[in-house]
Amino acid sequence: MSTTKADRGTTGTVELSAIESDTVSRVSRRLMPLIIVLFLVAYLDRSNISVASLTMNADIGLTATAYGLGAGLFYVTYILVEVPSNVALERFGARVWIARIMITWGIVAGCMALVVGFKSFALVRLLLGAAEAGFTPGIIFYLSLWFPARHRARATAQFYVGSALATTIGAPISGAFLKLDGVGGIAGWKWLFVLEAVPAVVLAFVVLKRFTDSPKDAAWLPEENRTWLVKALATERRALESQRTFTVRQALTNPGILLLALFLFLYSFNSIGLTLWMPQVIKGTFGSPGNFTTALLTAVPYALAVVFMLLVGRSVAKRGRTHLHMAVPMAASGILLALSVAAGPTFAGFALLALSTGVAWSAIPALWQSATSFTTGVAAAAGVALINALANVAGLTVTPLIGRVKDATGGFSASLLIIAAAMLAAAVVALLSRRATSPGSLAEQVQREARTDLPQQSR
Repeated sequence: MSTTKADRGTTGTVELSAIESDTVSRVSRRLMPLIIVLFLVAYLDRSNISVASLTMNADIGLTATAYGLGAGLFYVTYILVEVPSNVALERFGARVWIARIMITWGIVAGCMALVVGFKSFALVRLLLGAAEAGFTPGIIFYLSLWFPARHRARATAQFYVGSALATTIGAPISGAFLKLDGVGGIAGWKWLFVLEAVPAVVLAFVVLKRFTDSPKDAAWLPEENRTWLVKALATERRALESQRTFTVRQALTNPGILLLALFLFLYSFNSIGLTLWMPQVIKGTFGSPGNFTTALLTAVPYALAVVFMLLVGRSVAKRGRTHLHMAVPMAASGILLALSVAAGPTFAGFALLALSTGVAWSAIPALWQSATSFTTGVAAAAGVALINALANVAGLTVTPLIGRVKDATGGFSASLLIIAAAMLAAAVVALLSRRATSPGSLAEQVQREARTDLPQQSR
């Protein structure tokens, strides 16, 4: 058997076969750079209002409460359309469906430049939520069609790098677009929305060209690699379904799915709630820097998130133990955020805030590794969508809550402590999810049997 260097899977030390290593490498090079860019653009179009709000709120008369409510309305339609969209993706294929999502959301995102008050702001946010619904869980499901289970956490970590890069790169770019204020008689925040909407539409046509719905149709893979991948994934699926088969209805009521949804809901207090307020938190807490400096500082926590996600994704791929890779970052994030509030408007306070955010985001690869380890097919698509949809209730509730607390107290300290408590609660939920998602038994046994049952010529 020809092998590459030893790697540690979830069941112990296992050597990668040469064909496995080569196939995964080819698939990663083909899909992951584009997928990262897609998520970068998606997250940017969803969250660029955080930078735009530095000038937009005053222009169209939004209070902190109104901004928080309007920003959160995105998640009303996003939640309602999420599961149907992912079921449609499984039926019609990722290539066409994801391209459709991108064209729709690109057009609607550009319409943010047309808002003139709270009503139009709320309407466009509702439309944007419906347009973008299904993209994130769709990509998560798509990755499960291309990467064997032992490689999926690392692929998911790379995917989520796009969301962190959206703020790391996007916040300074958005800050620069604000400087276009007055060019052509148009406000800078309007330039921001229009210019950042264009890439989504353009990239939709790249998706149509580069994406393939399943490995069996991948003419760009050599026949030997294609055959290995199709058989490997089919063997994993048969082994999994021989132990536990879910209908869509069963997946949507499964305790493991619901616990993971609760975990992601609590995590989203940070990833959604804090992200949409981060520029205003920095500007209002750490010395009122200028708008462009605020945008640059906003990038720091998410640059750290990129590093931490890649490290944790690698660790999950080697060691498994998804519940611990979820719980430890959440506990650390909650403690660091509470310490940031205690440190106040100092350099240490900002550093702790940045570390708290970066550490929190690192739990995501483990979450999706767990979520895709015990369902298959359309049930997996529905389950992943439900986790993402229920979690996004945080966007609907926490974002307005932060605005109301800000208006009531005049600061963000109380809101940050609420987020810290949510991180600690998420750590507890992660530990409780171990039995329901069976990461220590079912998923490991499935992967072990899959590797054992592969044809000899592919090992």
